[in-house]
Amino acid sequence: EVILFARVPRAVARGLAAMPLPPAWSDVFSQAERLSGTHLRSLMQDQARNDSMFVQCGDIVLDYCREKVDQQAMEKLFALAQATDVEGKKKKMYEGVKINETEGRPVLHVALRAARDASICVDGKNVVPEVWSVLDGMKAFSEKVRKGEWVGHTGKKLTDVVCIGIGGSYLGVEFVFEALKTDPEAAVAAQGRRLRFLANVDPIDVKRALEGLNAETTLVLVVSKTFTTAETMLNAKTVKEWLIKELGSPDCVAKHVAACSTALDKTAAFGIDSNNVFGFWDWVGGRFSCWSAVGVMPLSLQYGFDTVMKFHDGGRAMDQHFLTAPPKENLPLIMGLLSVWNVSVLKYEGCAVLPYCQALTRFVPHIQQLDMESNGKRVTMAGEEVPVGTGAIYFGEPGTNGQHSFYQLMHQGRTIPAEFIGFSASQNPIELPGEPVSNHDELMSNFFAQPDALALGKTAEELKADGVPDNLVSHKTFTGDRPSLSLLLPVCNAYNLGQLLALYEHRTAVQGWVWDINSFDQWGVQLGKMLATQVRGYMCDARKGNADDSGFLKPTAKLMQKYMQK
Repeated sequence: EVILFARVPRAVARGLAAMPLPPAWSDVFSQAERLSGTHLRSLMQDQARNDSMFVQCGDIVLDYCREKVDQQAMEKLFALAQATDVEGKKKKMYEGVKINETEGRPVLHVALRAARDASICVDGKNVVPEVWSVLDGMKAFSEKVRKGEWVGHTGKKLTDVVCIGIGGSYLGVEFVFEALKTDPEAAVAAQGRRLRFLANVDPIDVKRALEGLNAETTLVLVVSKTFTTAETMLNAKTVKEWLIKELGSPDCVAKHVAACSTALDKTAAFGIDSNNVFGFWDWVGGRFSCWSAVGVMPLSLQYGFDTVMKFHDGGRAMDQHFLTAPPKENLPLIMGLLSVWNVSVLKYEGCAVLPYCQALTRFVPHIQQLDMESNGKRVTMAGEEVPVGTGAIYFGEPGTNGQHSFYQLMHQGRTIPAEFIGFSASQNPIELPGEPVSNHDELMSNFFAQPDALALGKTAEELKADGVPDNLVSHKTFTGDRPSLSLLLPVCNAYNLGQLLALYEHRTAVQGWVWDINSFDQWGVQLGKMLATQVRGYMCDARKGNADDSGFLKPTAKLMQKYMQK
């Protein structure tokens, strides 16, 4: 029987007193109560427990023995997954069922990285051939640009790309771009090329994106499914004006602008050659779209299509693992359940994602959108309030930078579950003569030490035994018992990046399925946009001297009046 949260008040999650939760949930909460007095120091003395939490998927290792669980608690979490039909919901996603019920759409980012001969049907039609038709078109166009067969208005080779898009049309793509910058193979493919992103509607971002670029060698890629996204279209119009001003003719647009969009009428009106418009589908959510034209086109222009296909290969490998691996070996399932445990049961509201790899400098911002936009929901699929906490506040920074920023709070302030990500080999290995370890070993020494420090802490007795003065003992005490997990991958390359991102995508979906929420809509972003439209209209009128601010809150009207005085 599938356990749903029909009409169970939120008070249950806070006090467990108003009325009982469904049995599978009650069992999980009981495990938390049982373990509440057991420190991670004690749990980690059980080597059989530790070994059971060391899981591999190919060359990826997940070690979650520093989470506040034991085998019995994990059994109850796996039972919760079964009770909430995670397996059934997962199969529906892979089969093209319209599991995004509020928008009436399938959820098929897995189809974007499917093998050419795969079959994934929507309304009886296999969508994979259409996916590969677009991929083939992008390969052809990107290779023409890279080889200099497609040139600009003045005949010069297009070596620089400005990618205009926001949110899901930006964050994931920038993450992969940054992660491959120092990959040796990708770096060779990118020689002589530049990729810039223009996301924020702030005109400062325009200046920074265009700084140092020559319009004669610049290709602009506008990413907007409907070609109506307010920020993106204003930026696109701004850059279009720059191209025309620099190159002297509106005719330059057809040579210098391409698009990722389905609105062919609007792209044509913008002046874009229809052959240079690459589509994607309504079953691709923005935060899952870097596998589509949204990411494939700019990344292929920068690193070559073959590199991007290795990224896809990694994602496909993780898709197969998620689909077929048994629960106790299934990395996305385990990580999703542990997140539910930490958020809903232990009631920790934050999650620190800590990549010990500078190449992942933009990974956390993407995961912020991926998880917080997916799971920042308060109602179930049936529209009833979820009785447990959902969605964590995600933040993070590459190690070791974060250690000198917010780790103080993590060690001696609030308890924040952490996810450490490391690589066995560096993209840029350095070993200096006379140094005891290589630069990468120095980095990874911290990767291994920090989870133990969080879990074990340092007791007052240990400090006294070390000779710490009495007046400093309390200041130097670490309570420990702070949960984390560790992911270890071989090296940060395109294939492993594909695996890592697909792992986090599926981890996100697992949480939503357990909570019985829709992880694939985002109604929460709409209200602010609607209000901004009203403000925009007011500003337009105010600049002409005939604005009416009576429709706004008085404090808002007062602040806008102050703004308009400039």
